[in-house]
Amino acid sequence: MKILWAQGPSGVHAVAAALPGSPLAYTTVQTMLNVLHRKGKVKRKLKDRAYEYAPTVSRLEATKASMSDIIDRLFGGSAESLVMGLVETRQLSPESLKKLQEKIEEAGDGR
Repeated sequence: MKILWAQGPSGVHAVAAALPGSPLAYTTVQTMLNVLHRKGKVKRKLKDRAYEYAPTVSRLEATKASMSDIIDRLFGGSAESLVMGLVETRQLSPESLKKLQEKIEEAGDGR
């Protein structure tokens, strides 16, 4: 999805070429794109003799859905528990905590 969001509509070869790390087989990338298509996360259209894939959801929509799922599954629906877990495990730097505090204050001010 990251590649499609960054590059726009792309074929299997273009997606495979943009993936970091060791190269994946064409069929592996094609299978993953087909799974995303079946789930409604990407659309595809035939261009020449190959499909071109494009995202149907924005990065923000996908992030919201994923975060809701994580919060529900791992934290019993409590976003506070998620944040507290990040603080307790020292996953947030002092700079990140300061930014978080500013966001909380902005949200409280109604900005």
